[in-house]
Amino acid sequence: MPLRRKVRGPAGRRAAAPLRWWLLSLAAAGATVTAAAALLAVALHVSSPVSGPASYGVPYRLSKQPREAGELRWEQEFAPPQLASPQSRKLDGAAEETAEKRWWLPAPSRGFAPCVATSPEYKSPGPSRGYLLVHTNGGLNQMRAGISDMVAVARMLNATLIIPELDKKSFWHDKSNFSDVFDEEYFIHSLVNDVKVEKKLPKELVKAPKFVRYFKSWSGIDYYQDEIYPLWEHRQVIRVAKSDSRLANNYLPPDIQKLRCRAFFQSLRFAPPIEALGNLLVERMRSFGPYIALHLRYEKDMLAFSGCTHGLSQTESEELAMIRENTSYWKVKDIDPLEQRSHGYCPLTPKEVGMFLSALGYPSSTPVYIAAGEIYGGESHMVDLLSRFPIIMNKEKLASAEELRPFRQYASQMAALDYIVSVESDVFIPSYSGNMARAVGGHRRFLGHRKTIIPDRKALVRLFDKVDGGLLNEGERLSQRILDIHRKRQGSPRKRKGPVPGTKGSDRFRSEEAFYENPLPDCLCQPKSPAGDASLVSI
Repeated sequence: MPLRRKVRGPAGRRAAAPLRWWLLSLAAAGATVTAAAALLAVALHVSSPVSGPASYGVPYRLSKQPREAGELRWEQEFAPPQLASPQSRKLDGAAEETAEKRWWLPAPSRGFAPCVATSPEYKSPGPSRGYLLVHTNGGLNQMRAGISDMVAVARMLNATLIIPELDKKSFWHDKSNFSDVFDEEYFIHSLVNDVKVEKKLPKELVKAPKFVRYFKSWSGIDYYQDEIYPLWEHRQVIRVAKSDSRLANNYLPPDIQKLRCRAFFQSLRFAPPIEALGNLLVERMRSFGPYIALHLRYEKDMLAFSGCTHGLSQTESEELAMIRENTSYWKVKDIDPLEQRSHGYCPLTPKEVGMFLSALGYPSSTPVYIAAGEIYGGESHMVDLLSRFPIIMNKEKLASAEELRPFRQYASQMAALDYIVSVESDVFIPSYSGNMARAVGGHRRFLGHRKTIIPDRKALVRLFDKVDGGLLNEGERLSQRILDIHRKRQGSPRKRKGPVPGTKGSDRFRSEEAFYENPLPDCLCQPKSPAGDASLVSI
């Protein structure tokens, strides 16, 4: 018996509104809407998919015969031929077949695999010196990196780590607690041989005097052992006011580096409800074949922070400048948007991303998952991308309102859903090198160097400006230049980059490649013999 879900009256009309916008936006852009894309839009904009194992990986479409007037009936069916996955489509000739493989072929991993097991000298934690309270700061991935660093710091200090407090005062004002975002029990038990982790301070210490410290940024083990460790002699509790970038990227003991990787890539598993819906979104994306996860960082907070206004109206530019001026902890207020863009410091616009994907050779039938919050300007800035790639998905299209309701008001939980779909994608492409891009890119390296294409924004904007100025046409010449630029930017194994030559002080550390962006060589190795396999961790 087919599964059914009803959409009645006003609710049905609200569900259909995005479909009308989608089709109108494509029409306005002069796009050719194929029957497949239109059917897919109906399936994902209007339907409310039924949850459960039986519905995984199966698209929904409108029944041919509604049960009654004013009522829609939805049926669960296998994808019709025009929506079948690319593997089942017949290509015309060997050249096209070779090109299609190239679109999805990952970079060679050269045998690198995770090796994060401890050394023989590594011991279980001894008697605790004191308690470490951690207040994280930033968005989801900035907090994840900070938490993982604090796990390593607690190990170095022989301290008991109290479950970290998540940032509730950042731009997003997310009120989530640790257990709302992460699997708290798993986090505690997975680190049992590394660090003592407790949910709360003992009652007798809740009101006890505490040291409040801003740990020095990018510090090594000497700082924590020489300057922080002695503090336990005077207080039983140290409160860390911020957690981001408090640990050096490089030159730490191998066991500490491996612990950071275990914490970040394994122990910080998302809460079961997030994992369940995230995996469901992955299955629904895979029902359309291989897909690209596009981290489109064209969001209000990023544009306001970076001062990037290319393609925006005067009113939009002024709004972003006002946000930047009124955000006290953003230090830089006056920014030259043209200079920012010329140096590659701006996220690619949706239009530029569309040109980039086309130049790489991806056909218009490629499914694209947008891993992002609300795109600034909405449909007015998405038209060009949609005209090139009509099969644009996001969590709001793949999940029903009922499925998303528990997470919708929490930015970190919504970002976690995007993280899962991005890590599992066939290709990941970030439009900006922020915390999300670095975390997902590093995770994909850790899981076998899955294909991750990092746009060279500085080179791309020069080419796109020539196209806009009529000095260069879209086509084979532009495509070849972009392919040449990105031939070695697809996630193949390489050692983590050190500081930019000539930089000093804090700028030296800022210029280093982030540890979690590329955990090679610390946490990835090439086993040379069967004995080496003992150091590999099954994931």
